[in-house]
Amino acid sequence: MGKITSFFKNVVTEMRKVSWPKRKDLTRYTIVVISTVVFMAVYFGLVDLGLSRVMEWYVAL
Repeated sequence: MGKITSFFKNVVTEMRKVSWPKRKDLTRYTIVVISTVVFMAVYFGLVDLGLSRVMEWYVAL
């Protein structure tokens, strides 16, 4: 039980050392992540659609 208590005390000590981002930075990071995810989803959707069309065309021959 002493090891668990020591572990959580160390966790609290380390969490106090963490440099948390400011609200402005966090908003900027969130926008970058969301826009990147949307861009990648659209990109891979279009690639998938294109490959599907090519395969449908090939199978129809």
